[in-house]
Amino acid sequence: MVSKIISSIIAIITTLSFFFSSTPPKSYYHSLFISPSLSNNESISRHLYTLTRRPHLAGTEANEEAALYVLSTLSNNQIKSHLAEYAVLLTYPDSRSLTLIRPSPEPPISFTLRQEVYEGDPYADVADQVEPTFHAYAKSGTVKGPAAYVNYGRVEDYTTLKEMGINVSGAIVLARYGEIYRGDIVENAYDAGATGVLIYTDRKDYGGAGGDTKWFPDDKWMPPSGVQVGSVFNGAGDPTTPGWPSSIEGCERLSDEEVEEGGDVPLIPSLPISGADGEEILRSIGGVMAKNGWQGDKNAPVYRVGPGPGIIDLSYKAKQVISTIQNVIGIIEGAEEPDRFVVLGNHRDAWTFGAVDPNSGTAALLEVAERLEKLQKQGWKPRRTIIFCNWDAEEYGLVGSTEWVEENREMLASKAVAYLNIDIAVSGAGFRASATPQLDQLIIEATKQVQDPDNLSQTVYESWVQNTNSPQIGRLGGGGSDYAAFVQHIGVPSTDISFGNSYPVYHSMYDDFVWMSNFGDPMFRRHLAAASIWGLVVLQLADEEILPFSYDSYVQELQEAAEDLNTELSDQRISLDPLFKSIGKMRKAVTQINDEIKELKETKGWAFMRKTQPWKVREINDRLMMAERALTDRDGLPERSWYKHLIYAPSKHNDYGSKCFPGIDDAVENAKNLNTADSWHSVQHEIWRVSRVVTQSSLVLRGELT
Repeated sequence: MVSKIISSIIAIITTLSFFFSSTPPKSYYHSLFISPSLSNNESISRHLYTLTRRPHLAGTEANEEAALYVLSTLSNNQIKSHLAEYAVLLTYPDSRSLTLIRPSPEPPISFTLRQEVYEGDPYADVADQVEPTFHAYAKSGTVKGPAAYVNYGRVEDYTTLKEMGINVSGAIVLARYGEIYRGDIVENAYDAGATGVLIYTDRKDYGGAGGDTKWFPDDKWMPPSGVQVGSVFNGAGDPTTPGWPSSIEGCERLSDEEVEEGGDVPLIPSLPISGADGEEILRSIGGVMAKNGWQGDKNAPVYRVGPGPGIIDLSYKAKQVISTIQNVIGIIEGAEEPDRFVVLGNHRDAWTFGAVDPNSGTAALLEVAERLEKLQKQGWKPRRTIIFCNWDAEEYGLVGSTEWVEENREMLASKAVAYLNIDIAVSGAGFRASATPQLDQLIIEATKQVQDPDNLSQTVYESWVQNTNSPQIGRLGGGGSDYAAFVQHIGVPSTDISFGNSYPVYHSMYDDFVWMSNFGDPMFRRHLAAASIWGLVVLQLADEEILPFSYDSYVQELQEAAEDLNTELSDQRISLDPLFKSIGKMRKAVTQINDEIKELKETKGWAFMRKTQPWKVREINDRLMMAERALTDRDGLPERSWYKHLIYAPSKHNDYGSKCFPGIDDAVENAKNLNTADSWHSVQHEIWRVSRVVTQSSLVLRGELT
């Protein structure tokens, strides 16, 4: 009761100070940030239109022009900005051909491998600037063999084929996009003995499921000639400089042979193809009928697994180039803690026009910058430094962000409060978020303050939870965007937000401003809402005296993951006691720091604290900030040493997938396959490793030496 009275008095004093002081409280500026007077959907749509007027693949002149546009926009909004350049290995298609040799008397088909321009396409004049369809870092080579259908190309799909008695060794496999990262599709095919891979966009997943469905530009669905291009690199950053920056001034580089030996680039050729071409190949495949879950839509031919009798002749030759890429970095220096960084980032490079991926996020980034400049004109200054990052070459393998993090590793490890990512800001309706758990509540509170762009009578939060008891927040274990280097390499708390889920024209030449303005966000209200939520999270982290982190959800997440693991290993002689004990220590440490924060806020009050313990807030904030770092291990994951975080990292067989305790998970999978004493001993070792980092994180939160 007493604490509530004191809290009320403090609130009254804060309010009165607003009226008698020339400087409003930070909460005033936060409310102003999301007010209609500062937001501008015309400006955000203009940014998107400008950024997507031409295809702008990494390493091209058009993408350099886009970098200069971002740089000038930040600079014009009084944000000190510069280019951080790197010389990195990129690949482009030099030549490619694909022929289907059908059983006699059918003639062979040589595919054009071309995405078609539609009638009235406003971008027809620059369509020839779109690179021919290809996979970045694909293996050059010519291969010929029987076609085999492998569904989504997952490990479990090959297990199913093996159970059916189907051997794809020597075959060229046809897989469809939709479930796992394309680089893992190629790697899984290689492991199964295939000599080449074709990946197509199935109408069932991206084309509206046939029937009377229309496609772009008449509807949102992928046209029959549409192709999803992308990278097949399974690492992060420049393949020739693993773990160190690709300096523009020159640096050590691996040879082509050393890159291949590293295991992150494919060892067999691959090519992305359209749904129409994929369907033609499927008609040539005979043999056993694929099971129901492997079939296409109601108008598709019957899918069979082969191999053959259709024969594929695939040829691909890549150009390898050391190209200069440009990250754009903008800085608003903190007034009180300039050595603490709140970093927000989005990538700029696109496979084609990139209206959804990534420039909806770039437009939102510039909207945040413009609003913060307006706040500065009204007297606001951030407590901590805010850093804007517009990354290059993300599409090739998170290259720009990874090189920057590797170059600034020690600075970021000691000074970064959080990294806040948006890759795709808008692809449709519905808010989605992923984060390291201590930032969950911060995202939730931000969504409670922003109006839902699709239902103006409620907040984003109310829309988010209307079909669930609580908001669903994903984790950042996947390698799908630029948060990877921050979370998985150096252990910085991070978030990733968006509106919409997957969208049909992903990574195709139809991801343009027309698609966005007709189907993704016609009024550009979702873009504004994304910028509002993003900016609110930035402001809270930059301005709050005590960092708004909550580790309670982290403890709960670890406990649930440990219990699931315990169930999975119940029939093995494996002890999870070390893990459960370390989680118990973390729970106690979280309770302790929560109590300390509560005491500072409610019992002593800010004025008393500033006068008698000016160092206390800084000390608590350091503990909150560094607890995530403690969950990393310098040796990294077995056989994947770049990934240092032992709680969150990509699945070994799906770079997009997120695994809790990835090292344990990999060891368990290996032990189940080998079933040897040594392999199960490795499982126990990985459990001990995770236990140790959780204990270290607990010690950091406690802030006391043993």
